[in-house]
Amino acid sequence: MLLTVILQAAAGAALGKAAAALGAGVAAFAAAIGIGKIGKSALEAGARQPEYTSKFQLLAIIIGALVEGACLFAILVCLLGILR
Repeated sequence: MLLTVILQAAAGAALGKAAAALGAGVAAFAAAIGIGKIGKSALEAGARQPEYTSKFQLLAIIIGALVEGACLFAILVCLLGILR
């Protein structure tokens, strides 16, 4: 409840648009870090058990797609905040 009131107050000001743009950047940066950690973990798992490398790669691609989808949703929400 309080968060929606704060967001509505910030959306009316120019500061709200700057915060939405900053939020989009933070979402993209966080997704980049997450995908990097997924890749690192998949490579380490493949080095430990080379016979399961293809399974690790498939799992990393699926999880990376989910992270990317969440990032795109966050960026879309931020862009809607800028345009409104």
